[in-house]
Amino acid sequence: MPRRKSLTRRFLQHLLLISLARTILTVIGRGRAWDEWDEGKLVEPAQQRSHRSRFVTTFSFGALFVAGLAFSAGAGNTVQSLLDNGDAVSASTGASGPSGPTGATGVDAAKTAQAAPATPAVSDSPTRVAQAQPAATPARPVAAPAQARAAVQSAAPVVSRPVVTGSAATTKTAAAATTREARPSRAVQGKPQAKPRHKTSAPKVQAKPPALDPEVHDFPAATVWLNRAAPDPTPPAARLKLSFARELVADSRKAHVDWALVLATLRAEGRNGRAPAGRVELRTLANRLAATGGRVNPWAAALAYSSDTSLADRVVALRHYYRAVGVAALVDGLLSQKADLQDRVLHDMRLHIYPGGRHDVASGHVDVRVLATILYLADTFHEVTVSCLISGHRLYARPGVVSAHIYGRAVDVAALNGVSIYGHQQPGGVTEQAVRALLMLPGGMEPAQVISLLGMGGPSFALANHYDHIHVGY
Repeated sequence: MPRRKSLTRRFLQHLLLISLARTILTVIGRGRAWDEWDEGKLVEPAQQRSHRSRFVTTFSFGALFVAGLAFSAGAGNTVQSLLDNGDAVSASTGASGPSGPTGATGVDAAKTAQAAPATPAVSDSPTRVAQAQPAATPARPVAAPAQARAAVQSAAPVVSRPVVTGSAATTKTAAAATTREARPSRAVQGKPQAKPRHKTSAPKVQAKPPALDPEVHDFPAATVWLNRAAPDPTPPAARLKLSFARELVADSRKAHVDWALVLATLRAEGRNGRAPAGRVELRTLANRLAATGGRVNPWAAALAYSSDTSLADRVVALRHYYRAVGVAALVDGLLSQKADLQDRVLHDMRLHIYPGGRHDVASGHVDVRVLATILYLADTFHEVTVSCLISGHRLYARPGVVSAHIYGRAVDVAALNGVSIYGHQQPGGVTEQAVRALLMLPGGMEPAQVISLLGMGGPSFALANHYDHIHVGY
């Protein structure tokens, strides 16, 4: 391609022509033109300078001006050539991307240059290369269009920058010398195209994760979340009428039998109304239980009345519960009698509670069902040792599950009737008897957790760390 003149050289030529034209005009001119002020208005005529001195002065200043411009232009060309040489070297060794040595075209060009130095590299991508001579080293590659560049970037693997060897250094030196001799025209490079931004949709609002499942890992039995107030375990439909309660107590006293045994027998038979029996039927049942030894041996009296051992067991369990809570709680509900139950727990000589637990009871933080359960076990086994209520228990029963003790809805029993739970969890022992008694509590009072080393169905299950106590939780 023909070499184009640089803008600086053309500008210097024009300035030189203008200076020469000015000098010629100055030499030809013979002074300024005549006007009307020249007639006798000047006292002394102006001293005329010789044409030779004028020419010398004008030519000297013109020569100095032209020399300064030439010096500036030469220095600019030298700096520009140095910059071009630096760009060529950086493009051949330090460029990255599809047109550099780390990209697809650069790697191909480097391989081609090593195989045939005299042959210019040809890239697969539509890249234009400006060359000074056909046999010279390939000139600096020009950036490919945006589409081709994006395609090459997506297809080309990442290649580490090659180490410059002796042959490569010699090639770069020759390329720099060739550029100084005949510098090719620079290709106009546009601004680098920004990578297309992918339209990202708004992040989807993720639904709240479900609450932690209490039935996790090694806990196969039932567990409840204790995060709301529990209703009264004796709802209004299950409470006794006041008139029936008065007749129950009066008829039982006349027959010399426990009123709790009479009521337990009716409830065990499935009579769950507010008045389970009429006056005549109630009096007959009380006399019959008294005749079968109900005052001395309630279980034998219940067995003689029903001829069913399982029903007799349930009758005895219900009798202990009714005696523990009292007839007033059966008429008005357990919550109405919570203060009375707290006072009974604190002053019952059959209960052995650690000081922190006594404070929990006195402050009213213990659930009424736990209080009733403690009194129920005391009436059943005559002596109960409580090892933990709220104070002294850790926050979590296991990761993510807050212990029922923290809410005041659990109790740990360490001994019954003077027999320690530790070492006495064999079949038929005191632990099994206690678990069976807890499972026979009425519907509203049935625990949600009965944990020991024995799993007997329902809410009872075994855990290895409960070898020394029975955990009863609601």
